[in-house]
Amino acid sequence: MVTITCPIPPAFVSIKKWPESEKPRERLRAQGAGALSARELLALLIETGEPPRRGRPPRSAMDLAGDLLNWFAPEGGDESLRRISQAPLSALCEVPGIGPAKAAKILAALDLGRRAARESLPVRVQVASARDVYERMRLAMRDLPQEEFHVLLLNRQNEVLREVVVTRGTLDHSNIHARDVFRPAMAESASCVVVVHNHPGGRPTPSPQDKELTRELCVAGRLVGIPVHDHVIVGEHGYYSFAEAGLLERL
Repeated sequence: MVTITCPIPPAFVSIKKWPESEKPRERLRAQGAGALSARELLALLIETGEPPRRGRPPRSAMDLAGDLLNWFAPEGGDESLRRISQAPLSALCEVPGIGPAKAAKILAALDLGRRAARESLPVRVQVASARDVYERMRLAMRDLPQEEFHVLLLNRQNEVLREVVVTRGTLDHSNIHARDVFRPAMAESASCVVVVHNHPGGRPTPSPQDKELTRELCVAGRLVGIPVHDHVIVGEHGYYSFAEAGLLERL
């Protein structure tokens, strides 16, 4: 005997009584908004259903979301969201159970989506070598009176997703923790990182502490699956690259 499960429980069952794994809010939290249907996303915006009235049974938020989509569906049943987004608020309120507050929230969400679609992606700078890193960072770091430790979060194309200032230290050292390097890297889904710090004294020669720190970060990067692509030290007239010197592999 084969048991067939339905991804959305029957409409007459209250959402509160659905299995936790099938509730729209829980599914969004676990799987992301892309895993939800348009009806489920609308139900999250509608939030509350409608009590029984005038001989009509109670309607859940999911029921109302389905009613709204069907109300604006053309003959083929497609493009309901486009029609809803173009409709005036009063037209949405013609759907039983959809009042001005629910209608305003739905139109606001659809317009936010439209505005997001119009936004262009930021132009990302690619750092393909230690020289690229140095040219990006030298003017900001070479004249600082104290050490600063920065992290460049890179994607698979070695484009900078974000630059993070991890610490601003004293004249001759910075206190660095691996968690402060890799927490933002994990949040941005970075493929790798480049760590950068300056030597206020001018010469970029790595100290024993620099080497030990690099070793610790390389180990931590392997553990979390975000490798350290390089460690670049910025000096007055040049830079030192652990990758170019072959130290990353040895450390």
